[in-house]
Amino acid sequence: MPFQVIPRQLVFYDLLDEAARNVAEGVGELLALVDDLPNVAEHAARIREIESHGDEITHRIISTLNQTFVVPIDRHDILHLASALDDVLDYQEGVADLLELLPIETLFPRFRPLVEVLARTCGAVVRTVQDLQTLEALPPDIAAIKREEREGDFVYRRAIAELYDGDFRPLEVLMWKDLLHQIEAAIDRCEDVANQIESVVSKFR
Repeated sequence: MPFQVIPRQLVFYDLLDEAARNVAEGVGELLALVDDLPNVAEHAARIREIESHGDEITHRIISTLNQTFVVPIDRHDILHLASALDDVLDYQEGVADLLELLPIETLFPRFRPLVEVLARTCGAVVRTVQDLQTLEALPPDIAAIKREEREGDFVYRRAIAELYDGDFRPLEVLMWKDLLHQIEAAIDRCEDVANQIESVVSKFR
């Protein structure tokens, strides 16, 4: 297929925006799952659909890169942003699958607060990616992403400490440690998005 020039201001910004909004939709469904464990299978199935849509968006980004001669920002930056957003969805899907498959009847108390941190972080990611088209200044929500990442570390470490305080069975410790780690890793990947956008903005200053 021949190279084609696609309007710089539209295609990749729109695709990244779609990917970011899809990530936010995924964490919204994850929160719904956390609040509705009896219907975990239904929510997990929806999250898998959202993750599959995210894979399609990532494929479209890569395919469009391969067909496009002029791109609005570095190809490396576009690929890294797409990859980080896709990773956030992968972690969300992993958590949903585990919540469905593991013998969990009640939530570990600090789990939902950590998912809430991820939800706030994903909201800030959506706003930051939307601001990517304005490269004159650093998007203000980058600071919010980094602040939420620090809050996520705070909640995660205290959650791990509680797991090891002797009140939980070994199987519960293993299950919740893995689930907490995946949420914390998703928050870290959101920070990777912020760091990548910082790099993009610095190149245009």
